[in-house]
Amino acid sequence: MRVPAWAAVAGLELEAERPAPPPFAAMLRRDWRTAADELAGVGWSYDAALLLSLLDDEASLAEALEIARGLGAEPLARRVTTRMRELGLSVPRGPRAPTLANPAGLTARQLEVLALLAGGLSNAEIADRLVVSPRTAEHHVAAVLAKLGAESRWDAARRAAELGLTAG
Repeated sequence: MRVPAWAAVAGLELEAERPAPPPFAAMLRRDWRTAADELAGVGWSYDAALLLSLLDDEASLAEALEIARGLGAEPLARRVTTRMRELGLSVPRGPRAPTLANPAGLTARQLEVLALLAGGLSNAEIADRLVVSPRTAEHHVAAVLAKLGAESRWDAARRAAELGLTAG
């Protein structure tokens, strides 16, 4: 199922041998937004950003760029930046000095997410607290975990304490 779905991303038509599960069914339909949401829902942030980069709307491209930057995926960030410029869209600024100075490269928002995560909040609770969508909270949490090289929320809190990023 994956090969025909990713072939669709590359602009190729391959027949699927059996019904595809989500998100691959959405990819076969070239419904990039739905596929990106499905992939993000299972923690595949990079793949979600890649699919968002195929859309033409500013919000989707800005989200793709934020995810790519958050994951440190510079080639994808450059691809999205180029695409935004080609479409005449403004490109959000990259990391600021405080982010660059942070030992883990966390943004101010990611530090907020880390504090909430270390406090034991779920993604839904983080979304409510920060007044963002649950999907955006998931992306922030995934980026924090990736930047800290953490496999779990507990591991992220431990790594943050080791780096002096939290009081824990």
